[in-house]
Amino acid sequence: MPLRLLLLRHAKAERGDGLADRDRPLAPKGRVGARLVGEWLAARATGGELHVLCSTSLRTRETLAELAIAGALDRARLDVEEGLYLATAASLLERLRRLPEPADGDPGAVLVVAHNPGIHELAVALAGEGDRDAYERLRAGMPTGALAWLECDAAPRALRPGCARLAAFATPRALADERGLPL
Repeated sequence: MPLRLLLLRHAKAERGDGLADRDRPLAPKGRVGARLVGEWLAARATGGELHVLCSTSLRTRETLAELAIAGALDRARLDVEEGLYLATAASLLERLRRLPEPADGDPGAVLVVAHNPGIHELAVALAGEGDRDAYERLRAGMPTGALAWLECDAAPRALRPGCARLAAFATPRALADERGLPL
């Protein structure tokens, strides 16, 4: 079974007038968008443990809270790490390479909740093949709340550019449009 890498940009945040960047909360639109992505993810859960790596910013942690409400974080192991706050693609890749090897041989799934431009650049770099339409949408940009679902046959320590297949690319706007919901 391939390693499933779920790369998520935090949901839409408030501008944060007077707040430090890391203290910006989600906007109401961001909460709705994160919940939609969480429901989408929960409907596609493939079992096994989910290892979550999350930036320490308030907006990333609140994005995770909305995913949990939607049922997407059942059986999740959560690591909130300062090093993921505004991390570059290279830093995110290095962190993924340090993931422990699974004892049972099933690499399971890893969800990274972080920030642009690093999360977008990492998703584009890892995606070597897969759904062409999804890849073109991913290359065009990773809006707030967007999730790139990648699958890779390599062990975490062997992750490298082009090693993964982009299985899906979901955005809050597209999910709302599919359901006829305002966003």
